[in-house]
Amino acid sequence: MNDRDLIAERLARLAAALDRRDWDAIAGIFTPDATGYRRRGRAEIVATIRAHLGGCGPSQHLLGNHRVEIDGDRARSLTYARVYHQGAGAYEGRFYECFGEYDDHWERTSEGWMLTSRVFDMTMSAGDFGVLQPG
Repeated sequence: MNDRDLIAERLARLAAALDRRDWDAIAGIFTPDATGYRRRGRAEIVATIRAHLGGCGPSQHLLGNHRVEIDGDRARSLTYARVYHQGAGAYEGRFYECFGEYDDHWERTSEGWMLTSRVFDMTMSAGDFGVLQPG
């Protein structure tokens, strides 16, 4: 695979890991000192994600319109996202859906392309944000 395809594949694996709540797989896509979700460091990033997804019901992260720019061992990808979250427990029967774009920065490492920075620019949302709960 070329670099663009490798990055698109990493994005797909991250989306699947988010939906499976595979915290270790999520951590493994970020560099140790990465920034993301308004946090710094792999552990803080995963803790923040876990605080939103850990207690909600099923989710689905749909990604598309990948634009990838490669510059040697660095890259940037812009990816549209539509993310559906189903409520659980007291929020059963409710949902929260958000739409936006991930702005990701990557570094080529011995373990493959790793995220150094992630920002989600949400442009629209619908439903009850309360379905996002810690586990």
